[in-house]
Amino acid sequence: MASGILGTQASLQANTLTTIYQVPADTVSYLNFNVVNTNATPVSVRVALAASGTPTAAEYIEYNAEIAGYGVLERTGIALQSNKVLVALSDTANVSISVYGVEEDA
Repeated sequence: MASGILGTQASLQANTLTTIYQVPADTVSYLNFNVVNTNATPVSVRVALAASGTPTAAEYIEYNAEIAGYGVLERTGIALQSNKVLVALSDTANVSISVYGVEEDA
């Protein structure tokens, strides 16, 4: 099973939902993510652990969280079951996200 960087390291486009990582079938993933604001000004971000690339309100774990200029938002110790996706959105471009962790057979 995979370990290290999971999914896509992405530079988010403004106001666009982006699927960063999907847990493979018959797999559980233990992951962390970092959202990095490479702008000098604050940005607002959303992150969801969802069933699809279009999250419902209940699937967000961060909603309009403000990241200071050149700041970082980090979440660790997240366990996700098969086929779940991590989806992110930023209100401003030049915000990057990385997901890293371990996948195991379910």
